[in-house]
Amino acid sequence: MPTSHFEEIVALSKLEQNLAKVLHRCKVLHKPVLLTSKGQGVAVLQGLDDYAKATEELLFIKAVAIGLADIALGHTLSLEETCKLLEYKPYDSD
Repeated sequence: MPTSHFEEIVALSKLEQNLAKVLHRCKVLHKPVLLTSKGQGVAVLQGLDDYAKATEELLFIKAVAIGLADIALGHTLSLEETCKLLEYKPYDSD
């Protein structure tokens, strides 16, 4: 990934002396930081909440893609079949 995607780039050798600032940017400002070694990107430091959100969004996108692929392959169920599979009775007054 090109380093141009990052607003902040920190060399691993400088991380310890700037740790509080770097963590602040990640957590409060929601800015991921590219960590480098010998001028090459080696890792990304990201706030935990931002990581969790990105992971959840990625899982959702993957689920949508799988669903769309199933539809394209004809792997579908009618509403009635779906309700039966889920043991859901939408018109049951009990």
